[in-house]
Amino acid sequence: MNFTQMLEAARANPDKITVPVSWGQGRAVFGGLMAAMVFEAMRQRVEGDRPVRSLAISFVAPAAPEVPLRLEIELLREGKGVSTLLGRAVQDGQVVTLVQGNFGASRASVVQVPALPPEPMKALADSAEELPFMPGITPAFMRHVALRWGVGDLPFTGSSARKMGGWVRLRDIAAQPLSEAHLLALVDAWPPSLLPFLKHPAAGSTLTWTIEFVQPIAQASATDWYRYCVETEHARDGYGHAAAALWAADGALLALSRQTVTVFA
Repeated sequence: MNFTQMLEAARANPDKITVPVSWGQGRAVFGGLMAAMVFEAMRQRVEGDRPVRSLAISFVAPAAPEVPLRLEIELLREGKGVSTLLGRAVQDGQVVTLVQGNFGASRASVVQVPALPPEPMKALADSAEELPFMPGITPAFMRHVALRWGVGDLPFTGSSARKMGGWVRLRDIAAQPLSEAHLLALVDAWPPSLLPFLKHPAAGSTLTWTIEFVQPIAQASATDWYRYCVETEHARDGYGHAAAALWAADGALLALSRQTVTVFA
């Protein structure tokens, strides 16, 4: 099942979703897909024209492929302008992913602050070759996304560069309008920002993730290439703290992201 089909399953049958092994990331399901499925179920409960402004995501436990999941959505509050919801992905009676979402209607404001310019990086044509999907070496979900390095270094190269990123797009889906669910997959497709600092392979994963969306979402295709850059701000005792952004190819800001990352080395 491709990304579009997984989102359709989340909307149509949230009580029982089985994620195939092709979406695996080590022993867990790809976190970007988990967040996107919970978001899709959450969005069905929002009344009116209230786009998502932010999501706070906690990966409580690894979600296993091929084991049925249940998506539970709770409306915490629906105010005059903002709806707050809580979403849970439950597997074998255990919460594996927890998402708090804030959906807010637009309002008139005198405050207008333009986004900072995008991180300079190699043009798509000049960036590194597309990272291939290699069974048994790269995570299984990489067959569904494409990365081209344009900033920093690859994982496990002993790099001292704080920044990492480049170009990213979704594979194997039909052209369709870009959505927040697509942005979740595009941002989380990149490896944890601590991995380039290591000299040898080791496990790393996201513990918590906060992502904010620039609304309205730019009119673009989900199959386009997008720019991504993450900066590791601090790391110690097996935990790292990183800030990232995703832009359209023309430099329009789409999303701002923060993650607390664990590394087992």
